[in-house]
Amino acid sequence: MVEHPANALQQDPLSHGLWARSAPEPPSSGTLTGTVKADVMVVGAGYTGLAAALRLAEKGASVAVLEARAIGYGASGRNVGLVNAGLWLSPREVIDRLGNDYGERLMKHLGEAPGHVFDLIESHDMQCEANRAGTLHCAHSRRGFEDLQQRARDWSSLAAPVELLDGSDAAVKIGSDYFHGALLDHRAGTVQPLGYARGLGRAAVRAGARLFTRSAVRSLSRRNGEWLAETDGGSATAPSVIIATNAYTTTVAPIDACVVPFSFFQLATRPLPPRIQRTILQEGHGAWDTAKILTSLRLDAAGRLIVGSIGKLDRRHRGIHANWMRRKIRQVFPQLGGVSFEHGWDGMIATTRDHLPRLSQPDHGAIAAYGYNGRGIGTGTVFGHAMADYILNRDIDDLPLPLTAMSRESMRLFRALGIELGARAYHFVSNRF
Repeated sequence: MVEHPANALQQDPLSHGLWARSAPEPPSSGTLTGTVKADVMVVGAGYTGLAAALRLAEKGASVAVLEARAIGYGASGRNVGLVNAGLWLSPREVIDRLGNDYGERLMKHLGEAPGHVFDLIESHDMQCEANRAGTLHCAHSRRGFEDLQQRARDWSSLAAPVELLDGSDAAVKIGSDYFHGALLDHRAGTVQPLGYARGLGRAAVRAGARLFTRSAVRSLSRRNGEWLAETDGGSATAPSVIIATNAYTTTVAPIDACVVPFSFFQLATRPLPPRIQRTILQEGHGAWDTAKILTSLRLDAAGRLIVGSIGKLDRRHRGIHANWMRRKIRQVFPQLGGVSFEHGWDGMIATTRDHLPRLSQPDHGAIAAYGYNGRGIGTGTVFGHAMADYILNRDIDDLPLPLTAMSRESMRLFRALGIELGARAYHFVSNRF
């Protein structure tokens, strides 16, 4: 094993931005060399892979985690940090699409997901700015508020602790009268997302998992009843493998053909003056709105306002997205006046046509999870645990979803381009007048 610097993610400021600069150092790791044997191989060191590795190691299995770059290199180190319950779909839509059995099972798992995340953080003393204050889903229009009313009814029928706020009550919590109301989910909260990924990695290593970074799997095949993963520097074998690469899949499985990827960017201000901080999301809630091209809003522990939306911060189009966000902030939080951004970065979200995640079995002894549709923190954590339990017990009831074949998304790159172009056009035109 060849060791390498822990702060590699800081080399590209557009990849992880603020998160790479404010997260604790990751656990030590190195590149795979030679041959390694394990009970289970895990490909991918994001939330899913690391939660699975931690669970397996705690139950006595030998685990080897293979990561192409660094802990949290993919979406786990780039996202907004909202620890939400459920999916973008309403609970009723999920149940309608999956049927009562798996629909209710999935909503139970994902409804409890924030609790699992915060319990892990507390039990392993993870330093990731965890705040369990709840999150606010904000209605950008009257129609958006009608959608929140239906979601409130759906969650209430499942005995979830959610609270529908009218415009005036929402304005107090948000610090803005821009929205028509909000749905407050008391189960949810925020984390420093890269800090949480590194915390999972540290906990997995302490439990006995072996973690290999900069060890991209070039081929993954089944031979003589075992899985063989080959990297540039070595190889690993195990009877079982968990594939947890999602939107950042390369060669290990055709997952990249099974999802539509699109970019989500974030911009962070300098720490706001205390008198301004006290007027914005003062109870520590994270927030996002009901618009199709959504906006996310939160503060970090230092009082920076972190805002996000759909789009990629490449050199050619960065100005379109940043200028739109400045206009948006002036509308939502006029007390800020003009703002400048200290950090900016983006990452990919893996979506599916029906907006539901997938669990698939590419071959005997292998299981893969993907298509979290923007809800990776809670979903990745509970799916990682569920796949680990399934590997150990082979009990289908351990899984929140049925195992399905890996089905390709049609016209995926065309659809991805359409999302990006639509976001650019919207951000170029919106809020100009």
